[in-house]
Amino acid sequence: MTAPGAPPYHPAWWLPGGHLQTLGGKYMRPRVELPLRRERWDTPDGDFLDLDFGPDPDEGAPLVLLLHGLEGFARRPYMLHAMGVLASRGIASVGLNFRGCSGEPNRLARMYHSGDTKDTGLVLRALRERWPRRPLGALGFSLGGNVLLKLLGEGSDADGHSVEAAAAISVPYDLSAGVAYLEGSPVGRFYARYFLTSLTEKVKAKEKILAPLLDLEAVYASRNLSQFDDAATAPLHGFEDAQDYYRQSSSSQFLEGIRVPTFLVHARDDPFLPSRAIPVDFMRRNPAIEPLILDRGGHVGFLAGPVPGRPRFWAEDRLAEFLAYHLG
Repeated sequence: MTAPGAPPYHPAWWLPGGHLQTLGGKYMRPRVELPLRRERWDTPDGDFLDLDFGPDPDEGAPLVLLLHGLEGFARRPYMLHAMGVLASRGIASVGLNFRGCSGEPNRLARMYHSGDTKDTGLVLRALRERWPRRPLGALGFSLGGNVLLKLLGEGSDADGHSVEAAAAISVPYDLSAGVAYLEGSPVGRFYARYFLTSLTEKVKAKEKILAPLLDLEAVYASRNLSQFDDAATAPLHGFEDAQDYYRQSSSSQFLEGIRVPTFLVHARDDPFLPSRAIPVDFMRRNPAIEPLILDRGGHVGFLAGPVPGRPRFWAEDRLAEFLAYHLG
C-alpha cells in the first residue's frame, strides 16, 4: 500500500525517550512561511468554521484536509510543516480550525471534542462539491486523527463524504486509557495542565453563554482533564459524564469500518497513550489499514538526523508519501 522505497525511521540519538521526542516535535519544528488564505464557512446550526487554504499547485491537484490536535489550530508549526511537505509533492491542502480554535470564540455554547465528526464531514462534503474532480484525502494529528478515524469508520460512503486515502499520526485510540496515563505521571500531568489551562481560558471567554449550561465553579475547580471533561465537555455535548464521552468517542472501536487506504503512524513510547492501548489487532484485521507502530517517536515527534539541533521530521515525509501515492 505504501509507496515503494520509503526510508525506515532512525530516531535522533540525541533525543532519547518519548518525552524528548514529543518536546522536540513541539519546539524544534521549523517555522514555515506559507501564503495562507482564510475562508469562514457558516454552519447549518448558526455557527461558523474557519478554514486556512494552503498552497495550491494547480486546479487539478489532489487536495488534503488537515485536522489539528487538542487545543491546536490550522497555523500551528506542525500543520504548516505538513502543508509545505504536501505542496512539495504537488498536493494542495486546507487546514480546518475546530470550533473556537481559530483565534476567535465560536458563536454557540458547544465547542469541539475528540469524537465530533459532524463538522469534519460537513467540510469534506463541501470540498467534494466544490472540486468534484480532485482526488480528496485527509490527514489527522492526535485528536484530529481520532476524529478522522471515527468519521471514516462510521460509514462515510453512505454520507457522501468519503475520501480516497487518509493518514493519521499519534492518535489517542482509547481516550480513557490516554487520560489516565497522562494523569498517572508527573510529566503527563505537566502536559495535561498545559491543555487544561487553554481549555479553561476558552470557557472564561464564553462565560455569558455557558453560565446557564455549566457549573462554572466545578469547571474552574478542575485539576485534571477528566474533571474538566466531567464538568464541561460531557454536559455541553450530550454525554452523561467523562467516561461516557471517552467510551463513545474513542476511535479504536471504529477501525473495522474503514474502507479507504489509511496509514497510521504511532510510537510505543508516546506519553499520551500506553502502548497496551494501541489497537494493533483491530488494525491488522482490516486490510484497508496500514499500521506502522514504532518503538520510538513520542507524540507527533519522530525526529531523525545524526546532528544535534538539526532534526529531520521523518513522519511528515512518510505521511505525505503515502497520500501522494494513493491520490495520484
